[in-house]
Amino acid sequence: MNESIIPWRTASSVFCAGVNSEGWNLARIPESDLDVPRTFSAEITFSKPFNSAPLVHASLTGFDLDQRDSARISVVVSDVTAAGFVTSVTTWMETRVYGVEVSWLAIGS
Repeated sequence: MNESIIPWRTASSVFCAGVNSEGWNLARIPESDLDVPRTFSAEITFSKPFNSAPLVHASLTGFDLDQRDSARISVVVSDVTAAGFVTSVTTWMETRVYGVEVSWLAIGS
């Protein structure tokens, strides 16, 4: 057996946030400049750190949007480290987002 081979490990969970989350700013329409995106970011910490920064995939699996306007929403992962990452949910124009559910999967050593 080759001792230099490190086995893969995975971690996954669901992140939920919305109007009751501190700093949530996606349910209010700005009074000016609708083209400026509104973003809510949260730090996700792995229950057990990886040996190095893993590959992280996140997807929007649930949402609560106001039906009056178009649904504009994106989810991005950034600042991935062995200990965790940041997930950001963004909307723009007159879209009102009241809540989101983001599922994520990390794969690494």
